[in-house]
Amino acid sequence: MSTFQISLIIAGGLVLAIVIGYNAWSTHRNAPKRARPAEPDPAADAPSARLEPGFEGAGAQGLGPESGIEPSFDGHSVDLKDALQMPLPPLERRGGLDPLLDAVAPIVADQLVSGDAALAALPKTRRAGSKPFAIEGLNEATHQWEGPVAGQRYRQFQAGVQLANRLGALNEIEFSEFVMKAQGFVDAIGAAVDFPDMLHEVARARELDQFASEHDAQLSFMLRARNAAWSPGYVQQNASMVGFTQGAMPGRLVLPAAEAGLPPILTLSYDTQAALSDDPEQSAIRDILLSLDVAQVHRSEQPFARLREVAAQLGKAMDGVLCDQNGSPLPAMTMDPIATDLEMLYDKLDSRELSAGSALARRLFS
Repeated sequence: MSTFQISLIIAGGLVLAIVIGYNAWSTHRNAPKRARPAEPDPAADAPSARLEPGFEGAGAQGLGPESGIEPSFDGHSVDLKDALQMPLPPLERRGGLDPLLDAVAPIVADQLVSGDAALAALPKTRRAGSKPFAIEGLNEATHQWEGPVAGQRYRQFQAGVQLANRLGALNEIEFSEFVMKAQGFVDAIGAAVDFPDMLHEVARARELDQFASEHDAQLSFMLRARNAAWSPGYVQQNASMVGFTQGAMPGRLVLPAAEAGLPPILTLSYDTQAALSDDPEQSAIRDILLSLDVAQVHRSEQPFARLREVAAQLGKAMDGVLCDQNGSPLPAMTMDPIATDLEMLYDKLDSRELSAGSALARRLFS
């Protein structure tokens, strides 16, 4: 074999090695980014100090049931009796019928009605068409309006149906269904009811729906990967670092509000099929959606500012670019006019007593 042939073989081997290496590098580069494994806690691996059982000093401390000394931690005595008797924080009463948002019919019973009887007389469904329907009673003990509660007593009730929501305004058919449901309840408990005028309430519903449609804002922005795609675990790991938690639906994360039980400030969503894949780490996600439902979040939470902050942090950490819903990149200067428009929207909602994040606004814009 000549020197020239040997050189060709060596050159061919080098070319083959370069091609294989390039393909491996390209595959690694284009593979979805995965979540980083959690770092082990060195404190957890350290051997714990072994403590031998003993009673040294017990007599000197005088501990025991006959000593009369309360248990203490770090010099602070703990009274278990008082701790168990601490009052629980009151639950916020959300929603409730309101003349601003509901067509309300007052109901007066001939005699006191037990909560058990009222519960038995309630309609099986809580909707009239596409509108929420409710019956409340005036508690004789607390003098507060509430949904009927077993063991309580009521003489006055009120039935109501919501005038509008995101499905549209209350119509004549839905109002008639409301009347039928309320009348059935009235007949069951032996009471009298005074229904409002249908045409007047339907007109109010249309006016309210017109206002709602003109002031309903739901903002969504896309964060798109610049180069390599992301795996679901990678998205979840980075989202958790800026405060997101797992939502109720696959492929949905939420940024919780400051107060428990309120709608989330922001939602982050991605491809549901990728979230439900048999091997999620091999699923490729090229974009995620950051959404803000303006009417559901109080302006004091500064939700749009939080959205911009979260988008910037995720874009930097995940090598992504902020786009509109069509995938067109958004320059930073386009966000300031949106913030100005939102402040004007907040003021208009406040002037109508439908402030963003309030119970009424959450009902209307739902």
